[in-house]
Amino acid sequence: MAYSNKVLETATEKQLIAISKLPKLPLLLGRAALKSGFYQIGDNLPNLSIGVESFYLDAENLKRYRQICGFQSQRIPATYLFVVAFPLFIRLMLAKDFPLRPMGLVHLHNKISVEHAFDEKSPLSITATVGSNELTSRGLEWNIDTQLYSGGQSVWTSKSTFLQRCKTGINRQSLETVNPKGKPQIWSIPANIGRRYARVSGDYNPIHLTDITAKLLGFKRAIAHGMWSKARCLAALENDLPDAGYQVNTSFRKPVFLPSSVRFYSEKQGSKQDFYLFKGSGSDMHLQGSIL
Repeated sequence: MAYSNKVLETATEKQLIAISKLPKLPLLLGRAALKSGFYQIGDNLPNLSIGVESFYLDAENLKRYRQICGFQSQRIPATYLFVVAFPLFIRLMLAKDFPLRPMGLVHLHNKISVEHAFDEKSPLSITATVGSNELTSRGLEWNIDTQLYSGGQSVWTSKSTFLQRCKTGINRQSLETVNPKGKPQIWSIPANIGRRYARVSGDYNPIHLTDITAKLLGFKRAIAHGMWSKARCLAALENDLPDAGYQVNTSFRKPVFLPSSVRFYSEKQGSKQDFYLFKGSGSDMHLQGSIL
């Protein structure tokens, strides 16, 4: 059966998962590796939400994150707060009635809005909620919406879109060809960046760690974390970023195999800053993004 592009509903009754502190991601990933999925085309996703109140950022971890991703300023990188939120994503997926298997999901898009600057030593609260979903030619695309609060004020939000691969019969739409202008920066990404980033993010997914573990999951070599790639691009542009009041939209196209040489391009068009990460040869695009 072929399906048309269709936005599906979530269950109407919100289910709140109550936890008292941010969970440890490596422990969750161990459980996630064992969970099987039971999703069927057309199923609704449960309306799940999870939140933690009155927690503090880990200053030492934040320092290491800045170093690994290339940030020089003492501002809180917009992408670091994704690292803070990510354990909540996995915890949502481990809910008994969540039908998708956490391992094997593909991160397609990430949109971050930095609404207000805040003191990194202030107490924070965070919520993550299963958002909208849609059947496309690639499968089920679904969102997790995240909101961070400081002093009762929303200071940062994120929408992450993930893909559950399945056959839908929907016609594939061709992607726009991008030919960036200007002279690129050439970056050499080391083979161990996946392991280094895992130590600060807690994301020890085997596809990022070694060639051997990546091959067990269908990759020819280990690949960089997509959110490390996004962070590295933002670090290259951080001198042009305001303290707050901006949005960063990113689409992930093809993985960065490790080690790699890549080309980073950026283009300013009025108030919009576009950026791209290409394979060293220039043949394939790893990601494209914009800052508004």
